[in-house]
Amino acid sequence: MRTTRRSSVAPPPVGGWCELAGGTFLMGCDSGPYPQDGEGPVREVALEPFAMAATAVTNAEFAAFTDATGHVTDAERFGWSFVFGGFLPDDFPPTRAAAATPWWRQVLGADWRHPEGPLTGPAGRWDHPVVHVSHADALAYCAWADARLPTEAEWEYAARGGLTGKPYPWGDERDPGGAYRMNIWRGDFPHRNTAADGYAGTCPADAFPPNGHGLFNMTGNVWEWCADRFLPGGSRVLRGGSHLCHDSYCFRYRTSARMGNTPDSSSGNTGFRCAR
Repeated sequence: MRTTRRSSVAPPPVGGWCELAGGTFLMGCDSGPYPQDGEGPVREVALEPFAMAATAVTNAEFAAFTDATGHVTDAERFGWSFVFGGFLPDDFPPTRAAAATPWWRQVLGADWRHPEGPLTGPAGRWDHPVVHVSHADALAYCAWADARLPTEAEWEYAARGGLTGKPYPWGDERDPGGAYRMNIWRGDFPHRNTAADGYAGTCPADAFPPNGHGLFNMTGNVWEWCADRFLPGGSRVLRGGSHLCHDSYCFRYRTSARMGNTPDSSSGNTGFRCAR
């Protein structure tokens, strides 16, 4: 059983805050694999100094928030969230699939406390990023923590770790020298994940070496909400890719990659980190 927390003070991020100097950097990519994503053109962007949490918000941190505030997430209010079908047991009750991406299943009772449905929980994953959180849930946590969501430009500047024009936070190669540096789908998506990087689902928020700014898992593991709109309209920007990304269909575990989703959406691979 989860230990009840009643503190009204937000815990510091795992790994603390990383102070970033700001300045100008080259944002975007002219040769992204999905032109509709709008990664380009490469442009010079100027930023004021800011701080970024070293990790995404964890289940333990989010639990402290809900215990202190009574916040009910959008997934809890709606009564369902999207779960990757490969994580459901063979005898799981029938679920509705997303039309364009049938590996996503609408699971009743799935939320941050029940990541794969009503009979599951975060036990053993308290240090993993919280998932099944909407943009509004992320904003509510940030308000409690005296923080905010990063802008898209801040996120990319932070993810690049001081490097220029590199696809990954550590350089040009996805797996430099054969070493795994992030948690993504390894194998044949969506049928077989070898979990060669050590994880079939999410991993601890501070797994793998940090980038040059001291930030963990800026690519892979979970998508992270940003403050910006994706396009004119209601969608919000997500950055970083997730443990379900594979280059056969979602080559977005790169520093310039971006995606948008409606702000009330939630899924088992979407979280966030704070800035200030």
